[in-house]
Amino acid sequence: ALTVRFITRRFIGDYDPTLEMIYRHVAVIDGEMVHFEILDTAGQEEDSLQIEEKIKWGDGFAVVYSVTDRCSFDEVMRLCFLINHLHTSPKRSGAAEQPPVVIVGNKKDLQFDRMVSTEDGENLSKALKLPFYEIS
Repeated sequence: ALTVRFITRRFIGDYDPTLEMIYRHVAVIDGEMVHFEILDTAGQEEDSLQIEEKIKWGDGFAVVYSVTDRCSFDEVMRLCFLINHLHTSPKRSGAAEQPPVVIVGNKKDLQFDRMVSTEDGENLSKALKLPFYEIS
């Protein structure tokens, strides 16, 4: 839903969160045309090789968790570590620094179902030295 909202500027409430999709999108950012290829993962990778291949594919990452799902939040640190490890590995050609990564807490409008506090997200982002946003 987050990716579709970014591309279409509309919220689609009915979607299958278990489908993995690649979206292509062109946007003008700071006066420059930018071509996006967005891999919207289903977040249900069975083994670490699948996760690693998807991480190697990307040049920038939005690590998204649901504020109503503590388990999704608990995955953030592991994913950020993998991103950093795989993209700064000497085996990766020309890799010298970590790619852009942002941590995003989604569903902040669902206050009564919240299992992860804003403070939890802020503390994790400070520990990992990454930007943090909460959105709906």
